[in-house]
Formats: sequence, structure tokens, C-alpha cells
Amino acid sequence: MKQQLVFEAPRRALPPRHLADLDATGRAAAVSELGLPAFRAKQLAHQYYGRLIADPQQMTDLPAAVRASVADALFPTLLTATREIECDAGQTRKMVWRAVDGTSFESVVMRYPRRNTVCISSQAGCGMACPFCATGQGGLTRNLSTAEIVEQVRAAAVELRDRDHGRLSNIVFMGMGEPLANYNRVLAAVRRITEPTGFGISARAVTVSTVGLAPAIRKLADERLGVTLALSLHAPDDELRDTLVPVNNRWKIAEALDAARYYAEATGRRVSVEYALIRDVNDQPWRADLLGKRLHGALGPLVHVNLIPLNPTPGSDWDASPKPVEREFVRRVRAHGVSCTVRDTRGREIAAACGQLAAEEG
Repeated sequence: MKQQLVFEAPRRALPPRHLADLDATGRAAAVSELGLPAFRAKQLAHQYYGRLIADPQQMTDLPAAVRASVADALFPTLLTATREIECDAGQTRKMVWRAVDGTSFESVVMRYPRRNTVCISSQAGCGMACPFCATGQGGLTRNLSTAEIVEQVRAAAVELRDRDHGRLSNIVFMGMGEPLANYNRVLAAVRRITEPTGFGISARAVTVSTVGLAPAIRKLADERLGVTLALSLHAPDDELRDTLVPVNNRWKIAEALDAARYYAEATGRRVSVEYALIRDVNDQPWRADLLGKRLHGALGPLVHVNLIPLNPTPGSDWDASPKPVEREFVRRVRAHGVSCTVRDTRGREIAAACGQLAAEEG
């Protein structure tokens, strides 16, 4: 039975308000509601984003008499870790989170020699129904709140700091969900991540992934945030992409690439094109040639192709392309003047790699 695309998440009660849901104006209003002086808003932001503290009882510059009321109003516990598992000699670590309504989703911390990256979820599940992705096959449960997204980032920063004195440097919205289908909350989360009064991480170190929601790509471009856009293409021809990425039935490849070009020109940032290489499905030499030709024509030097060896998912007969096929694909794409590399695959053993996240707690 063919799965239907789901752009609107089921209506559910949002999690309780959290400091991370609020911008500077909202924080000022919130402390005013508590009868606190305005400067407390900046203090709370510094504690949460700067010192990574989410428990007011540990905020020593906050009067002891008001800590309980601040905790109740602005620091509810939103996420509980129900499972932690690692591989790659401890360099890749997956967290399964449970929200207050019982919803589960995942994030993955990956340590590299020169950077530390967290892959975060923007939705519980995904409504895009891509058949090679475990998340897409599971369907969409709901959108995450801004604070639920931001809390994944804070938790990763705390883990890196406490385990090996590391520092979080990169955030990728490539976990569960289609980020641009939860546009407003993802946008707010990006602002909390990049603002000086937030985590203060460079926008250039933040990547927002999409399967190609063309109007939302253009809207994001107009925000002028400067984050990296990653377009999950997976096929250079509409006939195949209609099947592999069902959103292509609404916005064809030409529309997605036009939107990506608009993004690149508006921001000056090179677009990353993600392409999961699947044996005997999308790895033919002619498709490599077509991919290189289309991308060169649409984006010129403002594009880079990330080839992703397909990661195994339960019940799928599809497999990664053989290495010689992969190398030939890279060669042919590059022959058209398009930058192309193969992504380092992390977390396969713990179902933490691209396309494998399914929030299983077993």
C-alpha cells in the first residue's frame, strides 16, 4: 500500500512552555509575569545557553526564594533519555528521547578530529514517505516544539563538555523529520542556536536538510540566516524521484533546483545535494552524467554533491552500491565540473546513520 505524504502533523497539545521557546522579548515578558526585574531574563538566558544549565536550583546568581517558581514557569523537563548507545569506539553516540506525551525521537552525537557534530530531529517520525528511509516508513507522529529541538542541542553540548572537555561545533537538522515541514519552530530553533544571546554557534556550522519543499526553501532564503541548505535529491530524473522521494510528485526536480539556486544566490552559500547511492536503482552511469549536467546547469559552482552509501533498514531489499560503481559515479559527476565526495558513514551498527533513525527503544 502506497504511503501518503503528510505535511500537516496531527494536532496535539504542545509541551509546556520552556525558556528555549522564547526569544528575547518573550523572555522579558516571562520574567515580568513572575514579578522579577527585567535583568533576570538575560541572566536566565546566560545560564541556559552559556553555562548549559537547565535547573534553576543550580543557578547561583538567582535568589533562592524564586528558583522554584522560575523552574515551574520556564524550565519544565521536556526530554528524558530512554536509551543511550554508542559505536565507532565511542565516537558516535545515539540518544533515544521520550517527550512528556510519550513521543519518542532520536539525536546522534558524532566526534571527529576537528569538529563535533550533533544530528537532531525536528519531528517525531516523518511524513515524507521515502521508501528507503526507516523514519519515513514509520510515518509522522507530530512536530517537535522549538524547545524540544533546542534541548537536543544543549544535551549534546553538555555531553561533549562533560565526557571529554569537548565543544559542540556543528548542528545538522538531518535526524527524524522534514525540517521545512515544521518551518516556524525550526526557524526559531536556528535563531536560538546562532544568536549571540543563544548558543552563539556560527550559522555556517548549521545545516538544514529538506527533501525539496520548494516554497519553504525560498522562504528560508529570504530569512538571510546563512545556514547551509542540504537538498536530498537521490535521483536526477523525475520518473525515478517520484518513487524514491514522493514529494517530487508535488515539486519536480526543476522546481527544487530553481529554489536551491535562489537560496544560493540570496545567501552566497553553496548548496549541498544529498544522494543516497542504491545498487541498481539510482547508480547507473547515465544517471551520474545526468546529475552532473543538471546540477552544473542549475547551480554552477554553488553546489556540492554528498554521495551517501545506502544504509540498511529493516525489511528492505535495497543495498549500497559496490565501491567500483561508487567511484565511477563520483568520477562522472566531477567530469561535469561539479564537486562530489562520498560521505563518511557513521553509526550503522546502532541504527544511527542516515535513513536509519526510527526511535526504537529495544
